[in-house]
Amino acid sequence: MANKLLLGPILGLESNILYTIIFVTDSKITSPQVNSPTGTTLAVKIGEMGAGTVWRAELNIPLGNARDITYSIESNGQSVSDARGESKWSFYVPAEHEPPKIGYASCNGFSDYKLMASTDNPYRLWEEMAEQHQEAPFSLLLMGGDQVYADSIWTTVPTLKAWNEGSRKQKIKYTPSKRMRDQLDRFYVDLYLDRWNKPAMAKMLSSIPSIMMWDDHDIIDGWGSFPADIQTCDVYKAIFTSAKKLFSLLQIRGDSNKTLLCEQAQRAHFSSFVKFRRFNILTLDNRSERSITEVMCNDHWEDVLTTLDTQCTDGDLLILSAVPVVYRDFSFAESALDATPWEEELTDDLKDHWRAKEHEGERLKLIMGLLKNAKKRTGKTVILSGDVHLGGLGIIRDERGGSTNNIHQVISSGIVHPAPTYIQWLGILAVTNDDMEYLDETRLVTANMIKPHGSNKYIRNRNFVTLLEGSDSKLWINWICEGKDKPSYPLQ
Repeated sequence: MANKLLLGPILGLESNILYTIIFVTDSKITSPQVNSPTGTTLAVKIGEMGAGTVWRAELNIPLGNARDITYSIESNGQSVSDARGESKWSFYVPAEHEPPKIGYASCNGFSDYKLMASTDNPYRLWEEMAEQHQEAPFSLLLMGGDQVYADSIWTTVPTLKAWNEGSRKQKIKYTPSKRMRDQLDRFYVDLYLDRWNKPAMAKMLSSIPSIMMWDDHDIIDGWGSFPADIQTCDVYKAIFTSAKKLFSLLQIRGDSNKTLLCEQAQRAHFSSFVKFRRFNILTLDNRSERSITEVMCNDHWEDVLTTLDTQCTDGDLLILSAVPVVYRDFSFAESALDATPWEEELTDDLKDHWRAKEHEGERLKLIMGLLKNAKKRTGKTVILSGDVHLGGLGIIRDERGGSTNNIHQVISSGIVHPAPTYIQWLGILAVTNDDMEYLDETRLVTANMIKPHGSNKYIRNRNFVTLLEGSDSKLWINWICEGKDKPSYPLQ
């Protein structure tokens, strides 16, 4: 009988030629190895999670002709299979000068049990991705946040549920017990094992190399946007520690990930950069250091801007920012909330946005840094975002100097999480606006939402996105969504 994996394999990409494979085994499996056309690679243990061991293997695949790479995992001469009973997997490597087909997805779960219970076929779009992969294979999958939803943590972790029933003063003073820490660790382990072993998703994770970055629901809803005394209390620190452990093992794929901007011993963030064919991919970690007043610290900004200046000099640039940089303006709702007794209870929902007043300066710093880079680089600049459970398209125009320089933003959310109901959407419209935004005193730098072809301005359906350069040299964005609409937009 074949040995079984607890989780995996999960493919990663860390350069044009370096692919990684992460998988989780029980303690009975020792010294596993990965077999592929490139040879046999001994997997390296990178951590433990619950009753499982996390392994990492690296495959160097030289540039050349397009080809499928079939791989398998064995231990002590016996094959190892996944939860679906598969013991061989394959992925596609595009030719050296072939425009790669890229997917982007976010919000892979449910923030509420009722949503899950009322959603027909939650993983339908993962099945759609698998069908598209069969027709024309994806070379890369970018996952922009909320890869798991930890919202049930407050009701399923007994010690945390009891802690949450105490007064604010009691909560802040409480020192987490070993029992609480063990329960938190077990919660995140069970969460990943349950969500990522879903057949449709597991099939894609083992078939398409991916790059991931977390957002708040991978920790807890609104992480980093709570009042300082709660955000920095020992229980919240314990929650973050448990979430970070699983995130760094399974999403980042260990401290030896070659795409990280810096060694973890030197920095507290996981921002990364990789070149894949003609694409530069900059992934922003906007959660590890986040507070209600700051998204990224000064050292983190230095890492990001230095990377743009020194490494991103030609080709297209894709930036993963989980929360949209261009979106509706919530300032009216924020001002109204600041003046009510409910401000503290609801603040995390509004303070999470880049356009929250505390984050406007950093948002402008990001925009101006990207515009500066775009002017000296030949290629398109595209921000990829999720978070808001809608699809959409934004644009930043820079008309200074007598020419126009554009940055586009693609919003795709969620691949599993449902869109707001019609009533919820009417409520959002009532307290927000999407007027043209002027970003400098000359009024020559603007930002606004625009309408994709073939849909309304806001795509209120579950969706994921494909990016592929067409024969017209345009980068075509296609939203694959439920419903009849087939939104698309060609980026010049």
